[in-house]
Amino acid sequence: MAETTTTKKTTLPKEVFAVEVKNHELLKLAYDAYLANSRTSAATTKTRGEVRGGGKKPWRQKGTGRARFGSTRNPIWRGGGIVFGPRGNENYSKKLSTQSKRQAIKQALTLAEQAKKVHVLDVKTTGKTSEVVKFLGDNKFDRKTLIVVEEKTPAIIRATNNLQNVLLVSTKYLSVYHILNADAIVLSPASVPTLRSWLVKEEA
Repeated sequence: MAETTTTKKTTLPKEVFAVEVKNHELLKLAYDAYLANSRTSAATTKTRGEVRGGGKKPWRQKGTGRARFGSTRNPIWRGGGIVFGPRGNENYSKKLSTQSKRQAIKQALTLAEQAKKVHVLDVKTTGKTSEVVKFLGDNKFDRKTLIVVEEKTPAIIRATNNLQNVLLVSTKYLSVYHILNADAIVLSPASVPTLRSWLVKEEA
């Protein structure tokens, strides 16, 4: 059985983990963009033409002293159609430029490093959940833990799938949302150079 071990200390690149964070506006934009892009348009309402019933005029046009109505499907009636309601085809996505997204991730990683949440450790497992549980316990990661790996292997996926407080992501799918919501961030040694090449690419 493979053991869950740690590695020697890896130096974190300053251009990723020690950037200047002037304000949190960019972080807020990136955070909201992630949530908006994950949102689905599941809600849908019926217009007055789709509501069932209402074919008969509720009362005669004149002589009753009441307002004129032609159908109980009128939007101002209870059980009537909905005006300007969601139709299930709304687009809630928000766009953020690649450069802005990279900068936001670097700022989030910088704040996490300043809060001493970032740990460069190698999680080795044969696919057993108990091995990862032992790893978390040995390193006192008892809250929300983000594990960032270079590549998701079947073994690491199987070992972390049933852990409620553990989120496994590959390096290039890391987001501001993941970073800010984590109480501890575990980076595999192989993910650090990939993060640097991805986040500082073409910025020289």
